[in-house]
Amino acid sequence: MQSDKTLQAQTDGRSVWLDWMRVAACFMVMVVHCTEPFYLGGEGSLILTQGDAFWASLFDSFVRSCVPLFIIASSYLQLPSRYTAGEFFRRRTVRVLVPFVVWTLVYACIWGEPIDNLKSLLLNFNYASGHLWFVYMLVGVYLLIPLLSPWAEKVSKRELEVYLWICLFTTLIPLIRDWMTEGGLAITYGPTGLPRQAPYPLWGECSWNAYGTFYYLSGFVGYVLFGLYLRRFVGKLSWGKTLGIALPCYAVGFAITFGGFLRRVMESAGGTFPVEGKVDMAVWWETTWYNDSIGVALMAIAWVLLFRKVKACGGFYRKVLLPVSKASYGMYLCHLIILVPICGAFREWLGTGTDGSLGFWTTPVEILLASLCSFICVAVISLLLQRIPKVGKYIIG
Repeated sequence: MQSDKTLQAQTDGRSVWLDWMRVAACFMVMVVHCTEPFYLGGEGSLILTQGDAFWASLFDSFVRSCVPLFIIASSYLQLPSRYTAGEFFRRRTVRVLVPFVVWTLVYACIWGEPIDNLKSLLLNFNYASGHLWFVYMLVGVYLLIPLLSPWAEKVSKRELEVYLWICLFTTLIPLIRDWMTEGGLAITYGPTGLPRQAPYPLWGECSWNAYGTFYYLSGFVGYVLFGLYLRRFVGKLSWGKTLGIALPCYAVGFAITFGGFLRRVMESAGGTFPVEGKVDMAVWWETTWYNDSIGVALMAIAWVLLFRKVKACGGFYRKVLLPVSKASYGMYLCHLIILVPICGAFREWLGTGTDGSLGFWTTPVEILLASLCSFICVAVISLLLQRIPKVGKYIIG
């Protein structure tokens, strides 16, 4: 049997648990997108049965913290930066921006009207490939890294904890807005953007000022600071302490996300299914699924603490999981091209809702099988593309 030191040497000093978490987060993304057909459809929002409402809420809530996990992993590795700002951005351009441009053009050409899609890229991503919003946000986070790095090297544990508590408070803001607007469905983004509830003005916000007190410490900044906190101030935790923190965090977070989505669906349905409407209805259903909301944040904390206990770096890690982890960004970029037809094939094969071939269990089986098949196919294709001499890294990152 190999010693721990030998195995550590074979991983080139990598944080093994981050690779496991990154791969798991990538699979979670597949589950999120394989769940979407069960509440998005028709004019925008469509849930066929009460069973579909339950399963959609269960699966999506369980994995909803996938995006924060990517940000925490990136922050853990990048903050504070070891490079000058120029070198940092040069490295990130090759790793992040070039593959993003490649796949943005691919989606623009294969979905919708290519000319219109290419024109709209001057202002935003194409909404047909909506998952690419993530890269715009990620670039924004990276712009902050050189700015925060000098502070990150000197900040004390107590000072950082104060900022983290403020950031955690801001995750209540989406729920406060929803409560104050009483579930209103005013469309505020257009003409091509997804509609959202009209934001209730809080703490300095008004028609002429969107930058309230907590604007600069809300959103994904909290996850960036949490990654820094883990790296600098959180040592090894026993399994007892890990579970003592992680399980309550996850239980509370899941209850908020699962219960919040299901309650809103039931309110819209009024006891009668199918329930359908425009896409703004689904946006309202997703209120407790926002990445900057309290339930998602608590589950992200729980997942990170649990993954930090993973130390497995044997043959499976080196030969399978590590290569997939290195290709995970490219997998995220390209996965919808493969996932969409796979979801469609399983739905055609097994049917829908309780009328499907497996009755009440049709929906969960479809979600799980489509997610697993999509993940495997995307991983294989990404690994093959990554191995193309000279250009592979520009395609997959």
